[in-house]
Amino acid sequence: MAKGLDVGTMNIVCSEMEGDNIVFVQQRNAFLELDYSDLTKMMLDNANVQYVIRGDKIYILGDDALKFATVFKKSVRRPMKSGILSPEEKEAVPIIKLILEKVLESPSSNGEAVCISSPANPIDSDIETTYHRKTLEALVKKMGYTPFTIDEGLAVIYSELADNSFTGIGISFGAGLTNVTAAYFAAPIVSFSIARGGDWIDENAAKATGMPKEEVCAIKESRFELKYEVELGSIEGALAIYYDYLLTYVIENLRRKLAEVSPPRVEFPVVLAGGTAKPKGFKEAFEEKISKVGLPVEISTIRLARDPLLSVARGCLIAAKTKES
Repeated sequence: MAKGLDVGTMNIVCSEMEGDNIVFVQQRNAFLELDYSDLTKMMLDNANVQYVIRGDKIYILGDDALKFATVFKKSVRRPMKSGILSPEEKEAVPIIKLILEKVLESPSSNGEAVCISSPANPIDSDIETTYHRKTLEALVKKMGYTPFTIDEGLAVIYSELADNSFTGIGISFGAGLTNVTAAYFAAPIVSFSIARGGDWIDENAAKATGMPKEEVCAIKESRFELKYEVELGSIEGALAIYYDYLLTYVIENLRRKLAEVSPPRVEFPVVLAGGTAKPKGFKEAFEEKISKVGLPVEISTIRLARDPLLSVARGCLIAAKTKES
């Protein structure tokens, strides 16, 4: 059965069909390393925690890693940074492999298609995505699937713009990168990424306020809203400043890249997706910014994806089903 796989810096999401419905399996792209002991293993078993043992280490995976980080007074580690496998993390590939096995579940014996989201090469960084993309394809292939990749922004278009013949602009605001694709009848006209996203917001807001990055991220994900008035000096105020900066930066680069091509003279809807786009007021802030900057194409509507965090995985599934059929 075809599957879609969104491998993000913060979350990994797998999608597949069950009857007429799409089901999603989501896991945090994080892990916690502990020294092995029988007592630790027993405690984790009693708590029904997902973990694996490698040598003299225990690795707690995904959401459980975040829950137990405070218990063990350790920091979680992440296999990916800036949208790709982290070159600074020696356990990146084996941990990603374990998380993929969790979300893809039973290995395939029929070579079903799996479409994997991949970042486009950033236009403001020397990050190169080939190694990341080919490594993920190899890991999924070893599980018996037939993998291929598409850009994250195009996956958003597949997910949300079927009613517009897959013509429009898809923007995935992720943790490590922001991916942008403009397509005409599913054919990309412009596709690029920006080396800024949710992590960039968290890091800068944390530096500005002296608050730990993990706490900033927790506030952003739980209660933060983008609104006109915020308390100066507060963490919400710092988050609002860096959200404003990110939106301006993304829109200005989109305007510049569209000006380099000759887009067709049609109206383009814009869809916003990704975990960083989830705060209340995000769409309104984007609309205000784009009305000031303007784009060299006509914009028909601006809307938030049905579920911003699941949109890329849904688009990957549509691409996988199309390829399989």
